[in-house]
Amino acid sequence: MTPPREVAAFPWREAMAVGFGRLRLSSREFWALTPRELAAAIEGLTGRTPAPMDRAAFDDLARRFPDRTP
Repeated sequence: MTPPREVAAFPWREAMAVGFGRLRLSSREFWALTPRELAAAIEGLTGRTPAPMDRAAFDDLARRFPDRTP
């Protein structure tokens, strides 16, 4: 059995800084957003897109979820 992975906390301070400071959202508008909507708004502001999966991550997924059983 593998130990559970530690999950990073959501970066609320940074999200609020962008939402209130850069996007100029009201508190009501900010807290009404879903995480995906907030991510899309930040991406629209910064032009960033997620980095493609690297080889190590792909190999890990392929190992954990093989196409065929051995």
